Amino acid sequence: MAERLNKDSFQEKVLNAPGLAIADFYSDSCIPCKKLSPILADLDEKYPDVYIGKVNIVYEQELIEEYSVMSSPVLIFFKNGEEVDRITGAVSKYKIEEAIEKNK
Repeated sequence: MAERLNKDSFQEKVLNAPGLAIADFYSDSCIPCKKLSPILADLDEKYPDVYIGKVNIVYEQELIEEYSVMSSPVLIFFKNGEEVDRITGAVSKYKIEEAIEKNK
């Protein structure tokens, strides 16, 4: 299951990740975010070398401003501390897997 991140843990877990890291910017009241959650849990098991963390947009204003997150869900893919890809909205598992494979 994806770990909930805050400003402090984001640096350590996402930006300093040894490989690909995905930050799921979500809200508890967002229905598409809730539908995406089990997909991310499956992908977390399928890709143990990819770090997946969750950022609640209600509580982490500094992070949403820094990464220009305007809606939820937003998946931002990071490699070597840099954003390499972004998916906005609820998408299929296949679309996320495609982005993982492209960015690994």
